[in-house]
Amino acid sequence: MVDHDFGGAKIALLYGGEVLVYLRDEKSGIPWPGCWDLPGGGREGDETPLACVQRETQEEFGIGVSAHQVLWQQRYAGIQPGYPPTWFMVGEITPAQIAAIRFGAEGQRWQMMPVGEFIQHPQGITHLRQRLAGYLERR
Repeated sequence: MVDHDFGGAKIALLYGGEVLVYLRDEKSGIPWPGCWDLPGGGREGDETPLACVQRETQEEFGIGVSAHQVLWQQRYAGIQPGYPPTWFMVGEITPAQIAAIRFGAEGQRWQMMPVGEFIQHPQGITHLRQRLAGYLERR
């Protein structure tokens, strides 16, 4: 996918009815402190949406995500006026990848959370919960 006008990308990595999430740090000055988040983040340079998700997942969890693991992707408008568009992807993660996770310096902890729990979690980032729920409704 070639997109020259987006700010970042996130991916919901699924396995066995669970999704890979991490609890964001409780620092002032960062978006969504103390909330459950998905792998991904801001675009660097001229990255593609997939390259952005791949780099961020490697940095945050120490694992690679290949293009064939991505099941679905969609571009969304910015979450509020003045914010750039972002990409949301859904993919599969393997048990071997889960076992290989080496959590990076961002966030308090990670876990494989039941998908339904993440979608309903009051500390989950709202637009990511909604996007994952929308994907599941459509498939």
